[in-house]
Amino acid sequence: MREPIPILYEDDALLVALKPPGLLSVRGPAGSERALPDVLAEQGLRVIPVHRLDRDVSGAVLFARDDETRGLLEALFRERALKKTYWALAQGRVKPETGAWTFPILEEGSMARVSALGRRSSTRYRTLSSFPAATELEIDLVTGRYNQIRLHAAHAGFPLVGERKYARGKDAVVRFKSRRVALHAWRLAFEHPRTRRDLEIEAPLPRDLVELRGAVSSPPRR
Repeated sequence: MREPIPILYEDDALLVALKPPGLLSVRGPAGSERALPDVLAEQGLRVIPVHRLDRDVSGAVLFARDDETRGLLEALFRERALKKTYWALAQGRVKPETGAWTFPILEEGSMARVSALGRRSSTRYRTLSSFPAATELEIDLVTGRYNQIRLHAAHAGFPLVGERKYARGKDAVVRFKSRRVALHAWRLAFEHPRTRRDLEIEAPLPRDLVELRGAVSSPPRR
């Protein structure tokens, strides 16, 4: 039986839940598999999705509690007035330590690729810690293209640890024993559309990523 979904913030207008890895943010086209809103409904919480995370990505997911608030929150996303910060663990030593990836992204169904025909995309990153075989990053998602962080990191030559979809020939799944991509929606910061109060909501790293970080940062056994 799945443990209850932790609620990071809740009021009458909106809610932020801590999504575990492996659970859909919203139902797919077939609509048969349970998703995060279904689990929250079982906890007595009616929510309306306004954005999503990849299945394997954990972290903070924002929901509206009514249709009017949904429209207000969607406007924040369109206007890029909502700051989304992610935690990630990338393969290799990321250089420069602070920068931005701006490769244009062309979305093609369940895949995406870097292409001159794609849409403008921007991912800002900052190194938190450097390890012999990996780099811990804080990432600000400026635009919100499909799989943007994962694709940008891989195209830059630093695929995320556990990346199976975009890591061509540089897959560290086995080396680091990662069951999923090392990406976590860490913080949401925005002005509450109803109260006008500034909110910053942080999602703690789940146990699997804490353990993965520990394994990557430990010196190799001789």
